Amino acid sequence: MDRQQQAQMMVRMNNSGLVSYNTSPLIGDDEDELSKTALMAFRVKEEEIKKKKMEVREKVHAHLGRVEEETKKLAEIREELEALEDPRKKEVTIVRKRIDLVNKELKPLGQSCYKKEREYREVLEAFNEKNKEKAQLVARLMELVTESERVRMKKLEELNNNIESFMSQISPR
Repeated sequence: MDRQQQAQMMVRMNNSGLVSYNTSPLIGDDEDELSKTALMAFRVKEEEIKKKKMEVREKVHAHLGRVEEETKKLAEIREELEALEDPRKKEVTIVRKRIDLVNKELKPLGQSCYKKEREYREVLEAFNEKNKEKAQLVARLMELVTESERVRMKKLEELNNNIESFMSQISPR
């Protein structure tokens, strides 16, 4: 091989990313020129690697930004789900306690009705009033439970729609 062919082979090897250590020694300036060419090729490859690295870094940063936004959205959805507990819980608890109290009051009144025949009419009237109150409270409880279920179902539908739109936004296109 002559020097020109060796130089072309070195350039091809450098361009392909391979460096050969088994080439025959060249004489003088040609060897320096080949070293410079190899060094230039190496620097070009280094620049390409740096550019690729920057591109990848920018893509990762962009992706991290999207991930952070999506994480915030998921946290908001989680908060909404946690807040979705029964909105009338306090009222339901109060009504249930009242029902329990009324039930406790009904029992002795019913027993007194059987024991005290001469007080029968007064006790029976109080008993009937408490039963009426209980029926009203139970009816109110049913209204509260029905309303609560309706509100929760509506909120769940809204959240489901939000999640579906969210999922359609993040799914690959």
